[in-house]
Amino acid sequence: MNPKCEAKVEVYSRVCGFFRPVQQWNKGKKEEFRDRREFLVEQSNGKG
Repeated sequence: MNPKCEAKVEVYSRVCGFFRPVQQWNKGKKEEFRDRREFLVEQSNGKG
């Protein structure tokens, strides 16, 4: 088992076309960010 890394990282997200550090967001935006879900969009093969 690998040891857990406790290093602090800075997370960026795109807002209105700009990448901003999540740490600088207000409380409401941080809550919205935590509620986000990732979706996998399959590529279309161009048929039907």
